[in-house]
Amino acid sequence: MRRKKIFIFFSLLLTFFGCGGDDQNTLKEENGEFATVEKITDGDTFSVIFNGRKEKIRLIGIDTPESRRNDRSKKQGKEEKLDQEEIVAMGKEAKAFIARQIQKGDRVKLEFDVQERDKYGRFLCYVYLEDGRMLNEIMIGEGYAYPLTIAPNVKYESKFRAAFVEARENSRGLWKK
Repeated sequence: MRRKKIFIFFSLLLTFFGCGGDDQNTLKEENGEFATVEKITDGDTFSVIFNGRKEKIRLIGIDTPESRRNDRSKKQGKEEKLDQEEIVAMGKEAKAFIARQIQKGDRVKLEFDVQERDKYGRFLCYVYLEDGRMLNEIMIGEGYAYPLTIAPNVKYESKFRAAFVEARENSRGLWKK
């Protein structure tokens, strides 16, 4: 009887404290805020359920081409010396790429920088996938986003710029020749 009580006690401890087969590469509860992906808006914006509320996330440090015709896609076309339709097509590619990285129901870890929200009320975040990779960096490194630094949220600026240079030099994603 005493052995059974000791076994139950240690089993409960292991269950309660999470000591056991936890994979090192998956997200951990103790370091960060977690959300569930709800809907992809475009290549750098999506909705999540966070603390029981629907919130929009704007990925910090990146910008993707617009996926719809609007003033911003017109401006991006002038900056890149492309017509608006080419920008929109690139924006749709970026949206499709992010949709391959995260889907509705996926759990992601949110990391905030200095500012929590932008002027539109969206959360400004670095987002981590279940395997620990940063979505912001993936978008740039695979060639589907530009670096966009807006102070004071500059924590990974140099990392993003380096990933962008490498993506363009290696003709990845939108930079395919």
